[in-house]
Amino acid sequence: MGAYLPNNQSDPLLEPVGVVGSGIAGLITAHILLQDGFRVVEVLTRDRSVGGVWSEERVYPGLQVNSVHGEFRFSTMPMHEPDSSIKTGGRLSGEDVRRYMEDFAKQFLSGKIRFETEILNIRRGDQGRGWNVLVHDKTTGTEKVLYYSRIILCTGGCSKPRYPEPLTPAAAKLAQFSGPVLHSMHFRSRLDDLISCTPTVASDPRAVPVAPIIIIGGGRSAQDSAAFLAREGRPVTMIFDTTDAFLASPTPLPPSIRKSRFLSIMSPHKELRTRLERFLHTTRFGAAIVYCFWQALASFSFYTLGIPRDSPLRRTHSPFWNTRTNDEGIPREGSFHGLANAGKITLIAPARVAKFGDDRHSVVLEDGRVFPAAAIILATGYESTWHSIFDNESMEQLGLGRHLPESGMTQDWDYVSLANPPVVPGETPLAASIYRGLVPAKNILNRDFAVNGAIFSAHHAYVCETSAHWISAYFRRDALRLPQSVDEALEATEHDAAWVRRRYPYILNWMDESNTSAVAFWTWPQFVDDLLEDMGVPAMRSGGNWLTWPFKVVDLNEISTLKQSEMLNVVRAHLEQSGLAVCNCIQVHRRFSFCDY
Repeated sequence: MGAYLPNNQSDPLLEPVGVVGSGIAGLITAHILLQDGFRVVEVLTRDRSVGGVWSEERVYPGLQVNSVHGEFRFSTMPMHEPDSSIKTGGRLSGEDVRRYMEDFAKQFLSGKIRFETEILNIRRGDQGRGWNVLVHDKTTGTEKVLYYSRIILCTGGCSKPRYPEPLTPAAAKLAQFSGPVLHSMHFRSRLDDLISCTPTVASDPRAVPVAPIIIIGGGRSAQDSAAFLAREGRPVTMIFDTTDAFLASPTPLPPSIRKSRFLSIMSPHKELRTRLERFLHTTRFGAAIVYCFWQALASFSFYTLGIPRDSPLRRTHSPFWNTRTNDEGIPREGSFHGLANAGKITLIAPARVAKFGDDRHSVVLEDGRVFPAAAIILATGYESTWHSIFDNESMEQLGLGRHLPESGMTQDWDYVSLANPPVVPGETPLAASIYRGLVPAKNILNRDFAVNGAIFSAHHAYVCETSAHWISAYFRRDALRLPQSVDEALEATEHDAAWVRRRYPYILNWMDESNTSAVAFWTWPQFVDDLLEDMGVPAMRSGGNWLTWPFKVVDLNEISTLKQSEMLNVVRAHLEQSGLAVCNCIQVHRRFSFCDY
């Protein structure tokens, strides 16, 4: 059902929409738009296959995902349970996700995707209407300009490698380093080079040691790369300052813990909706429970994976104050932590690499130590691609760039659970002004540009699918709870940025705007509730009573009826605009989900 429009406005369903990126956010966004009646929707990707970070070009054997079966999928298509589900506790592999994304695109988006199409520039169209997208067709080597009335940016977070200044490819060339130097993003495509540059570890202790492959970084991509190389018998060394926190348990956590709101209520949200949340985060006794819970969870995870007390793997980020937390699940054969405990992966920490060695075969640490290296993998994160596809003028017009907080913005979250935050050295973290993490505040009244996939959360699929519905309603000009002016939207984004600085002091220094347009890591259910209420549909859809609601499983099927609920709201808005009485079923709809009546 289309939007009800004034006579001077065109029907947005008939105008072309461009979706930039074919990862999880791009695929579900395009599907929801088509489902909601948009006639011309086109996905643009520079890759040869869909999936983004889980595309064929980037997935390698043995790669594991933080998610378990039932989470990394969309509500419109089930995912087959992995063959190794019992052995791994339902853990998904990179191959599982890759196949699912490809099957989804084949079933729902056939003929809607332009592959091997690299975005060179996005700018306003003529007379300030629509968007001109300059692309490079990698198959023909030609450039062309494509026009779309609306753009949804679903890329940028994990597609441009970040290189530390002394370790750039140019620095490697200048130092004449003899082996391969690559970013972890290119691990799959350069795998043969890495395997061939060093022999397997000799079983004879009298054998001459060989130079290892050195991985710089302690995050998830560093761990995955190290584990793969160790399983292949290659000598590998990881050099890092601090590594990711993790959650682990001897047996798979029950769905009432793993897939419910339980973890989310143990983390404060900017708005405490329930009595239980207010108790946990605004009283001393509740805050003590929260503190002890997270401390116990970290300690229990170390115990589960057998991490020795003197191991560098205990130099982790806080799972409460930081978002760098991985879900390891149950102990598994050949896992990173198991291989490190067995001595198959050498760990150098705390340490930082300063430069390439003068001998062309080593790296030098900041403390002067020198380590031989056959190859170097830089697992050093990513930069936003937004600056490379928008010129400075467009970035400023949209308000996509980051900035210092506005003076006079107060923080009104006097939560006891947030007492004694870690001290973050350096400058005040910058933040972008993207309302709800979906629409640039400066452009909010135009309803022709949105972002999906840049919200940092622990349940990417659920958040992206709900966001896609929100964006569709926004583009259709449906009744949606929105700021009434640009100033109001900017004020809201400043408020949200202040909350992020309060809740996660590190993250805005660590990640760019294409990954942190909004941060709802543990509290993704509360964030989704905000989006659902914006659309006028029931929130907290998993249900439950005063005792059971924290433990009710949050399932993607809960949002499978959002389209029907939104249509009902469109009808209600039209009737209200026409001065007609609204039937009682609309009022019932406010109390129960669509599928209940």
